[in-house]
Amino acid sequence: MKFIVLTVLVFCAMQSYAQTDTARKKLPAVRTTQKIIIDGNLNDAAWNEAPLAGDFVEWRPNYGKKESFENRTEIRILYNNDAIYISGFCHEGVTDSISTELVGRDQVGVNDFVGVMFDTYNDKINGFGYYITPLGEQYDAKYSSNGEDGSWNSVFQSAAKLVSGGWVFEMSIPYSAIRFSKNKEQTWGLNITRRRRKSNQQFMWSPVDPTINNIFTQFGTWTNIVDIKPPLRLSFSPYLSTYVDNYPANSPATTATINGGMDVKYGINQAMTLDMTLVPDFGQVQSDNQVLNLTPFEVKFNENRTFFTEGTELFSKGNLFYSRRIGGAPLHQYNVKLAAGDSIIKNPSATKLINATKISGRTAKSLGIGIFNAVTQAEYATVRNNNSKEEFMAETSPLTNYNIIVLDKSMKHNSSISFINTNVWRSGSDYDANVTAGLWDLYDKKNTWNFYGKVASSQLIGYLPGNKTLGGYNHNVGFGKVSGRFTFQAWQELADDKFNPGDMGYYTNNNYMDHGAYVGYRWLKPNKWRNNMYFNFNFNYSQRFAPRSYQSVTANSNINGQFKNLWGYYVMASINAAEDDYYEPRVAGKVFKRPGSWNTGFYLSSNYAKKLAGEIGFFNRFFHTNNTTAVEYNLNLRYRFNTKLSVSINSVIEAKNNNYGFSTILKGNSNNKDTIAFALRRIRTVENVMVVKYNFNNKMGLNFRMRHYWSKVDNNQFLELNDDGSTSKIGNISKNPNSNVNFFNIDMVYTWQFSLGSFLNIGWKNIIEASNKDISNPYFKNFGNTLQSNQLNSFSVKVIYFLDYLNLKKHS
Repeated sequence: MKFIVLTVLVFCAMQSYAQTDTARKKLPAVRTTQKIIIDGNLNDAAWNEAPLAGDFVEWRPNYGKKESFENRTEIRILYNNDAIYISGFCHEGVTDSISTELVGRDQVGVNDFVGVMFDTYNDKINGFGYYITPLGEQYDAKYSSNGEDGSWNSVFQSAAKLVSGGWVFEMSIPYSAIRFSKNKEQTWGLNITRRRRKSNQQFMWSPVDPTINNIFTQFGTWTNIVDIKPPLRLSFSPYLSTYVDNYPANSPATTATINGGMDVKYGINQAMTLDMTLVPDFGQVQSDNQVLNLTPFEVKFNENRTFFTEGTELFSKGNLFYSRRIGGAPLHQYNVKLAAGDSIIKNPSATKLINATKISGRTAKSLGIGIFNAVTQAEYATVRNNNSKEEFMAETSPLTNYNIIVLDKSMKHNSSISFINTNVWRSGSDYDANVTAGLWDLYDKKNTWNFYGKVASSQLIGYLPGNKTLGGYNHNVGFGKVSGRFTFQAWQELADDKFNPGDMGYYTNNNYMDHGAYVGYRWLKPNKWRNNMYFNFNFNYSQRFAPRSYQSVTANSNINGQFKNLWGYYVMASINAAEDDYYEPRVAGKVFKRPGSWNTGFYLSSNYAKKLAGEIGFFNRFFHTNNTTAVEYNLNLRYRFNTKLSVSINSVIEAKNNNYGFSTILKGNSNNKDTIAFALRRIRTVENVMVVKYNFNNKMGLNFRMRHYWSKVDNNQFLELNDDGSTSKIGNISKNPNSNVNFFNIDMVYTWQFSLGSFLNIGWKNIIEASNKDISNPYFKNFGNTLQSNQLNSFSVKVIYFLDYLNLKKHS
């Protein structure tokens, strides 16, 4: 508490002595009444009315250098009652210096690009970006205090062409694709960026100093926007899909399904948008990167479902929302109540989402509001009584409602305060969960100093005997310097032994009090051999909260940056002191005295603007006892045959010798006492991912991804975990915990954007999960055996059609 009070006083003092903002670059807004055709030709008469945004300044690698005349950028912006129109001529002294590749929508790849970013509320925190490449492919993003959200999608028109002396483009951004106030006269924050990939230069219309935190604080302005009104924003995306699945182990082996549903977007007012998905279909999303999990904690998977990634930046605040909880494993999947003679013959591994709705936006007074709600249906396991052969259903998850409410107030100087509440309600007798948090993120006027924090409480209602509530507490607080060549941060995070946000958020453990510090220094001015270089040092000290006791101390540092030839580098070293690990034993009250270790490693990446590019990495960890080592090799190669076809291969090999960890629990020895068995084990893990991309044009492409993950565990020496956390040798055990695990996936999708916002997707999935205890085979023999295992093949066709109410009204 003393630390928090002292930090607040220092921060207030800084606010008092801070200076005002410097002048910002301005571009006057001009309304046009002339027609503009978005075809990539700049011969529309309207462009003659538009003021020129030019004189771009290099952002990186050589900040402050003015754009050369032969490579100058000329941007023009107009508006009318319906949309914002943007055109540009990106001059190039040598046309071959333009980097082009067809990579598909919402990807930048190695392309040159131009992006226009609007801070529509001029709060220097939130904004929207619209990007285009020389081959006409689009990328859009939403910006907030959480950074860039590239999963956010809008529907806008664009066209681009390669011409003599460079490339040109046009964009039309309808007001339905952007959020702004309904004030009669407005001024928006504005910046325009251009990247020249082969030279690795990126320029800004309004200069952005890379040593200053948050580029939005250095935006220019688009001034005197008059009489624009947010339109009625209503669109529908109905879909129809069909799947044919084949899995030989099932009866019948082949099944077919037809699905239909709809996504709806509705602008409640000028700021707030309702997104709803009804009977969603996520069958074509990329398969999870499953792994063999030897840790005591849950594996955290990436979210690949568009509805849960797009426009969810408000709900990500405070790390209290893990969207994979929705539609995840049933609550009682692994503890179905069985009577004598009962056995489970079918047990769903995921809950089915009925519908999901989110309302989000920001008012004219910079108040961000987010409401999220989702409902999953009850799930049941099929149980058979082996004596009577009778089958019945056992509930593994009740009907469940998930809800989040977020209020986020943007303030002056890039600061904000937030409130978030998550709630999980379950029908029936299962417990409910509620987490409430307050957050703050405060900066001084010069955006140099930052004071941030969170205070949260969790309530598991009906979790304890007697239907009582389990309540817990968590906070974190930090203070640091975020701008300049030298930066630092100091922080504390605490969670008592009852705090549990895991019903809606990702959660591993509570009962800790951690302290940490970070120091960084950056060299951003290029010299003879490098473009930039960054140095970072981190220190962490962890204790248990109750009873207060030591857990761990770690320190690590790294140097990374880019050479003049555009190759990247990363070199690191870390040291971990001996730990008291309270989680590896898998039994409450037990501790494992994990030996200390040190780690070194590096990454080296080539220039990705070249046809052949790649990365190589090597990391080595050595523990202080038992000659325990862990080595990791990384190799990533990408070859671009032409603008349409590219192939990449990514390989990771891990070799762990005498790896020290939990193996199993042996029930009741001669003293009628369970034995926690650890093992020194030999672990080999190989992961190979191949991606082939072929894009026919900027509206149609084929993406093929194949992944094989193999991990085998050979337990060499078994040990008993003693009460003091040490281990002592024991003989071989009857239960063989060796394992050989394979995950093989193919995800192939053909996508055709046949109309604005409308898509035809044809997919093929191949899934193999094979595990046994045979660890004798080398890689290729094991891979061949895996391909002989039962495999699921799924073929699908999905049509999504975009319907915009305003367009329908025009044609009615």
